Amino acid sequence: MKGKMEGVTLVADWAPKSGFKLGPKDIEGRQTYLGSQVWRNPRLEIREYDIPTPGDDEVLIEVKACGICGSDVHMAQAEADGYIFYPGLTGFPSILGHELSGVVVEAGKKALDKKTNKPFKGGEAVTTEEMLWCGACKPCADGWPNHCERLDEIGFNVNGAFTKYLVVPARTLWSLDPLRAQYKNETDLFVAGSLVEPTCVAYNAVIERGGGIRPGDRVVILGGGPVGLAACAILKRAGASKVIISETQENRAQMALQLGADYHINPMKEDFADRVLELTEGMGADLFMEATGLPEVVYPGIERVIWEGRTLNSRVVVTARAEAKMPVTGEVLQVRRASIIGAQGHSGHGTFPRVIECMADGMDMTVMSTKKVNLHELPENIIKLQKDRSECKITYLA
Repeated sequence: MKGKMEGVTLVADWAPKSGFKLGPKDIEGRQTYLGSQVWRNPRLEIREYDIPTPGDDEVLIEVKACGICGSDVHMAQAEADGYIFYPGLTGFPSILGHELSGVVVEAGKKALDKKTNKPFKGGEAVTTEEMLWCGACKPCADGWPNHCERLDEIGFNVNGAFTKYLVVPARTLWSLDPLRAQYKNETDLFVAGSLVEPTCVAYNAVIERGGGIRPGDRVVILGGGPVGLAACAILKRAGASKVIISETQENRAQMALQLGADYHINPMKEDFADRVLELTEGMGADLFMEATGLPEVVYPGIERVIWEGRTLNSRVVVTARAEAKMPVTGEVLQVRRASIIGAQGHSGHGTFPRVIECMADGMDMTVMSTKKVNLHELPENIIKLQKDRSECKITYLA
């Protein structure tokens, strides 16, 4: 397929901080696994590109919808010293955008559709994992694709979906056909499809990495961003007796209550630990998810609930990306048999098809998409989200 397309591109200066050393997976001047230590002066540009051509095992997708993620915002956001907020894998210049859905336009001869186990015909509605795991390194072979040693990420170090067309490996694609019964309107179908990826991040955190819950367990979600909101929906569906959301912004708190949370705590107006202990009648919680990106601020309250509550074996799942250190008291973890678990990514373990089936069964995540924009409106809205959280999820419709 020949032609040109525009893409919202993040550009930044390669300026490693003093003491930074290239890691084994870093590429001088192009890519690093420690973005906030290297990239400075980020700026957004709309650039023109050739429409890409898929290889033998790849698929060309026409993008229909793509959400703005917090990572998009933080890659484009600078600290006072000019370095980007985002601490992870980054390679610029790259087109941003990874929470996507679209339609298959063209496929390589070895690109197979998991739904049919046959070659793609074109026209299939799909979403994709953003983590492009290799399948051949030791972590992949051991079953941990989220920790691939040759990892690429759509919209982080390879071109993403804030454009019209995108090439991805067939192995990362998942059919959206199960959603058609719930979403008769094509726009609604693709908006729902664009929300599969962030919902899978939440699923991986609380079910796979966090170990899941038993019906009747109590859970606390800290942070009402899209991943925190999705966790409310997943954990309520999994049988939590009490889902508590801690969030400072009223509109996000109300959305959490709509999606499955039972109680809302505003930590700016009430004591977080006191309120959790009150709502759980002194028991505390079986599972906490840290989705604020402010672990140094929120962890002391979590630790107090674990210490004063009567629940043993509490798990704290750290989901939001942050450089800050948590002020952890080892004695609390030891005496209360508690644990802190890191969660990254969304790939493997049947996460994508399970989330799609939950959404097909009525777990409607589209309420999170509160604003729709076109490609040329993306840069200003990415910048707006750096300080304005009045919108939950801004979705690009192609």
